[in-house]
Amino acid sequence: RAGHRRKKKHKLKMFFSLVVASCVLLVDGLSLQPGSRCCDTASSRRDSLKFIAFGSVLPILLQESVGAAEPKKILVAGATGQTGRRIVERLSKIDGIAVVGGVRNIEKATKSLSEDSIVVRGAMVQNVGSVAPVDLLKIDVVQDTLDQVTSTMSGKNFDALIIATGFVPSSPFKMKEAAHAVDNVGTIKLIDAAVAAKIPKIVMVSSILTNGRNWGQENSPGFVVTNAFGGVLDEKIVAENYLRNTNIDYTIVRPGGLKAKPPVGALQVSKEDTLNAGEISRDLVADVCVASLFDLKATNKIVEIIENDDLAYTPLAPSPNQPPKVPFI
Repeated sequence: RAGHRRKKKHKLKMFFSLVVASCVLLVDGLSLQPGSRCCDTASSRRDSLKFIAFGSVLPILLQESVGAAEPKKILVAGATGQTGRRIVERLSKIDGIAVVGGVRNIEKATKSLSEDSIVVRGAMVQNVGSVAPVDLLKIDVVQDTLDQVTSTMSGKNFDALIIATGFVPSSPFKMKEAAHAVDNVGTIKLIDAAVAAKIPKIVMVSSILTNGRNWGQENSPGFVVTNAFGGVLDEKIVAENYLRNTNIDYTIVRPGGLKAKPPVGALQVSKEDTLNAGEISRDLVADVCVASLFDLKATNKIVEIIENDDLAYTPLAPSPNQPPKVPFI
């Protein structure tokens, strides 16, 4: 806390120093001698240009000084899921970050997150790595009421919520019910609770083609195959639109088909409603979610991501204890 306050003071000092410097340049560059005219001499023109140049750089300097990453406390809902646990793993290694996992069963989650294992999720067999111990909170988006979820989130000074929940296909007769309960109603419950708890940022993991019906993709193979699982894309778009209509800062991450293996191709970032095919490692999805917490360019954005197999993968973070950097567009 003391270190956090010192950083804030330092940034305020930088801010006021820059403002004072701009004022000095204004007076120095545009001051006139009695009887003279503005820009009458080459010297005054040079001074004025100095001020104009500084004025164009000032917003950038201010953004660097007051918009840089602060230590954060992040809640990850769906922390035991295959993408959620990767997000928790990455956040737990970054300097200055406190990460808390939202899980349905704390006892099972503690055991699950601490083990390496091979699990079967729907039709996928996935290698699951262990995660360093983190604090856990019980959050069940289906069974808990809105009041319960709000109470769980409130008063804990979270700076952001990452929603990495999603229904797991099981019985074909219950998929539609499950997709509606988790990816629609349950996600909206998390959003409402975060707003009530005054959490200022939400990152939501969704999918490409959620909005496929509105840009002529309802008959595309990707839409038809994915939406066959309980109409999950139709459920996700309801939650996406709900989030977009709140006053909260959001980033919606729409990955292509999810792979358990480490990335091979380079990350490709596209605008919303542009990708209708492609796959991506869950590792990269986690990186993009984490990066969106530290980059102002991710504010109120929807990004679609896949791997570009024509380009080799390069790590997005200079080291594990630093946040990844993503070219948000």
